[in-house]
Amino acid sequence: MSEPREAAPPAAPPAARPAGRPTSRDVAQAAGVSQSTVSLVLGGKWAGRVSPATARTVREAAESLGYRPNSAARNLRLGTTRTVLLVVPTLTSSFFGAVYIGAARVAARHGFGVVVYPPDDAGPAGSPFAAPREAIDGIIASSMTKEAVSGFGPAPVVMLDSGPAAGTAPTVDFAVEDGMRAVAAHLAGLGHRRFGHVAAAVDEWTFRARGAALAAAVAALPGGGLVRAAAAIDVHAAKEAAGELLDLPARPTALVCDDDTLAAGAYKAARARGLEVPGDLSVTGFDDMPLAMALEPELTTVRLPAQELGVQGMSALLELMEGGRPASRALPGELVVRASTAPPAGPP
Repeated sequence: MSEPREAAPPAAPPAARPAGRPTSRDVAQAAGVSQSTVSLVLGGKWAGRVSPATARTVREAAESLGYRPNSAARNLRLGTTRTVLLVVPTLTSSFFGAVYIGAARVAARHGFGVVVYPPDDAGPAGSPFAAPREAIDGIIASSMTKEAVSGFGPAPVVMLDSGPAAGTAPTVDFAVEDGMRAVAAHLAGLGHRRFGHVAAAVDEWTFRARGAALAAAVAALPGGGLVRAAAAIDVHAAKEAAGELLDLPARPTALVCDDDTLAAGAYKAARARGLEVPGDLSVTGFDDMPLAMALEPELTTVRLPAQELGVQGMSALLELMEGGRPASRALPGELVVRASTAPPAGPP
């Protein structure tokens, strides 16, 4: 039964810790309430059923006793592991580490754990669990298609940074088109008209969207021109691709890179040809990873809120698992202007 709102028990005095691990019964005795009330409060389901004063008393008693719920027993009763799988393309990027941090913080507040899993190849991901239908309560998948996580069974899925590739699944995306348009407008405002695009050779929605937005923005500029070379997201590969563009007879005055790592390769290509950034060549990146501040000069780039992507993705998944219908959303980026962009020099 619910505790009456008007009859909250007095604040519990400091309780002596019981021998061994404290139980919910110990908390109930210390707070002067029933075990069912302790379960409601510590399970986060007390609103409307237990008064705020009672909930506060229960939490204070649990803290003073050092009580921690037995997650394994609770999960067995509920038929759930309280486990969410975060599927990411790679573990080598600090970007996905930030996504994990955001998701894990929200998950922890609701009693869930997050397991990170990178597929072994570009095909559909295989489950890291022997019995995926029993081990996973929900899935967050970043920068891939919904089909890529089809091997995990019927668990609820929220897709991150996947655009139309998410199919009917709820999505949390970045507004990457707006970010690329902001880059083009910034460079055009400095006077650039000859653009080179160092594109990521990765077949993902986010990179296709960036490229399409850049092409449309340059096409709308009087006298605007765009050349493109693709590269794996790797400094050496980007150096080669950027070099191809800089060796053209009418080389670009600005290189727009799909990623900050690609921009680092563009810096190398420029300096190998005796070009100064930004005196002879402006360079921009995307994502605003720590690398952007380590480059010299510091890189103009688009900051994407990676932690917030994880926060919003986990929040949407929790809503979906509770039977809700979370709306898809797009998170805005921010153009961060640093020292790698300047007005173009004269004709090469």
